[in-house]
Order: sequence, then C-alpha cells, then structure tokens
Amino acid sequence: MEPTDGEEARGQAEPEEGEPAETLDRPLPERVRGRVIQLAGEAFDGLTLNELPGPLRQYARFTPPRRVKFGGSAMAAALETDTVFRHRVGAVLRAGAPELAEAVERGAPPPAADPVEVAAAAFLLRPAGWSKLVAAAGEEAQRAQEERAGHERERELAELRGELARAREGARDEQERLRAELEATRKEGDALHRKLRSAHADVRRGEASVRKLRAELDEVRASAEAARVTGESEARRLRGRLARAEAALEASRRSVREERGIEDTRLRLLLDTVLDAAQGLRRELALPPAREGRLPAETVASVSPGEPGPGDIARRALDGEDPAVLDQLLALPQAHLVVDGYNVTKTGYPTLPLERQRARLMRGLAVLAAQSGAEMTCVFDGAELAAPVLLTPPRGVRVLFSPAGETADELIRQLVRAEPAGRPVVVVSSDREVAEGIARSGAWPVASRLLLNRLART
Repeated sequence: MEPTDGEEARGQAEPEEGEPAETLDRPLPERVRGRVIQLAGEAFDGLTLNELPGPLRQYARFTPPRRVKFGGSAMAAALETDTVFRHRVGAVLRAGAPELAEAVERGAPPPAADPVEVAAAAFLLRPAGWSKLVAAAGEEAQRAQEERAGHERERELAELRGELARAREGARDEQERLRAELEATRKEGDALHRKLRSAHADVRRGEASVRKLRAELDEVRASAEAARVTGESEARRLRGRLARAEAALEASRRSVREERGIEDTRLRLLLDTVLDAAQGLRRELALPPAREGRLPAETVASVSPGEPGPGDIARRALDGEDPAVLDQLLALPQAHLVVDGYNVTKTGYPTLPLERQRARLMRGLAVLAAQSGAEMTCVFDGAELAAPVLLTPPRGVRVLFSPAGETADELIRQLVRAEPAGRPVVVVSSDREVAEGIARSGAWPVASRLLLNRLART
C-alpha cells in the first residue's frame, strides 16, 4: 500500500538513522498522559483490526470510555513503543484539530492553546524538539494547576478568615449573654437558697407520697402481668381452636375430593363391567346389531327364568357344592374376589402358625389370580395385633388388615358396599352372618371349603 501524505510527513519528523532520538527525562504529566490515552481510545473507531497492535485488539469492540478504563496502560505502552500506531493516532488528531497540529509541527503552538492539548499533540506528532514542547506544556499545565490550587487556597483562606471573624463576634456576644445569665443565675440562686429550707419539708412529704405511689404502681403492674398472662393463655387457646378448625376444614375438603375420586372410580368400574358383560353376551349369543331404542319393558330389573340369584348362590356355596361355581363367578366381567383370610386358613390348615397360614394362602391366591385375571383382596383380622405384620403381597393380590377396634367381617362389608351396584363381587367366608349380609348387598357368597378345593387343583 502506498504511504499517504500524512505518513510521509510523519516519516520526516522521525530522526534519521544515526541521530539520537529525543526522549523525555521525566514521565508524562498525569493530565497529559490521560489526554493521550483518550485520543488513542477515540482513534480506534477509524482503524481496522489489523491496523491495531496485537495487545490492543481485544479492546476494539469497547466503547471509548471503556477502552480508556480497561486498556489505558496497554495503549500508553503501545504509543511509546509502536511508532506506526502512534502515527495513526497522530493522523486522527491532525484530522480533528489541523490548526493545532500544524502549529505544533512548526514548533510554534498558539499561546492561547490548552497546554495539555499542546503536550498531547507534541507527544503524538513528535516534531523536532517535541520533548521540549511536552516538557514546557507540562510545566505550563503544572503552573496552571498550581495557580488554580493557589486561588482555591486563597478563597478557602478568605472564607476561613470570615468564618473566624464571625465566630469571634459570636463568641463575644455569647460571652456577654453568659455574663448576664450568670448574674441572673446568682440572683435566682439566692432566692432558691431561701426557698430550699422550706422545700425540705415538701421533699419529705413527697418521699412519703412516692412510696405510696410505688406500692400502688406495683399493684397495678401485678394486675397488668396477670391480665397479660391470661390474655396470652386465651390467645393460645384461640389459636389452637383456629388450627383445629383449619385442620378440620382441610380434612373435610380432602375427604370430599377423595369421595369424589372414589365415586368416579366406582362409576368407571361399573361401566367397564357393563361393557364387558354386553360384549361377552353379544359374542356368545351372536346377537345382531341392537335396535336404535330400548322398549320400556326392557328397563325393568328382574331375574330371568332359570337364572340363579344371589340367594341361590349363597345356599349353593354354604351347601359346599362343586368348586366349579367359583370358576364361573370369577369368569364374570370385572369380577372382584374378597377372601376372609383367617376363616379360610383355619378351615383348611388350622394347626399351622398364623404366619405360615398367611403365606400358604397367599401362594394359592397368587396362582388363582394369574389364572383368572380377576381382582383379589384378602382380608385378615388385625384388631388384636400388637405390631404391624411384615408381609409382602404377591402379584395380583391385595392384602388388608382390619384396623384396631374393627373385625375382618366389618371390613369385608365395607369393601362390598364400596363397589358400584352391578359389579360382580364374590366373598369367600363360611360365616353365615357374613354370607347373608353381603348377599343382601348384591355380592356372591362362597364357602371357604370351595376356595380350598379350588386352590387344591392349582
């Protein structure tokens, strides 16, 4: 690339080879250094990244104030050691202030120019005798700063003298006032001395009154403390009632949500049962598509001739008929088998310990659940348990223990009532009262011996 006119002029300002280079015999004054760094930071915007020295390229994306703040030392070092970078910054200065640059290069800066600007221009342009210009401008800037500091000190001194004069005047006035007050105080002291003797008697009477008032105050404080303790106790009681009321409200809300979820589950189970039963009947009977509507007589609940009702099944289960009845019941859609655990185990193997009775029944029910696919719940009497039973239910079998104060028979009745009307529920128990009660609720009772015979075939 061909050198520009400005670069040729700058090249002429550099000392020729063999001539001693001009240097400063002292560091740049702080204000001059700051102005030089500021000019270098502003020159970044007119230079490409390749025209910047390597250490300064990281500051190219910074704003000029941030460049001066974070890269001031690096720019000062580059201006001192990198002649090309200094020439480029000088070119920016020459373009911004051509008259000042031309005067500095001639060695005759304007007398009215700012000494800091002159020193900065001389440092960047480096004309012949630039070091003297920098030193002279620096000394001029120092003198100007010292003159400003002197004027400031004189102003502060004048202000301090004025304040001192005002303070002295105020002190004299205050002294006169204090003297007058002292005289008045002396006269008042004489009068007080005369009154002091009569005041002693009043003091003694006042001390007696103070003792009486202190006693009354102690009584008032004791009453206030008792009232405070009573109030805190009442507040704690009210907070307790409020906490119990909030807990009851939250429990009520949770119960409502749980009941709503249970009702939804019951409705889904009933719907699944009806759908599965309808599909099974349609496949078994090969029925044609249904009519668009139902006849009124078809909506009346009844038992068809020859179809066994819950009472018939109860009598057959209690009579100990073929266990194939249990397979037929479990084959119903969405069937749920509820087993009275101890009633079955004590009927089939009463001599075994309770733990082995439960384990043997669980193994049999697990196989039956896998074969039939029906939902199974086994209920044990836990009313007299001293500690929780460690039992891992097998896959497909739900194991429940009745809570304290409740028998397994009562828990079985609750399970039957929890199911939606119409879902096939089969209850295994030899207890006639349980069988008849759950039959009235629509469940199918099965004797314990039937389940034992069915498990013996697995």
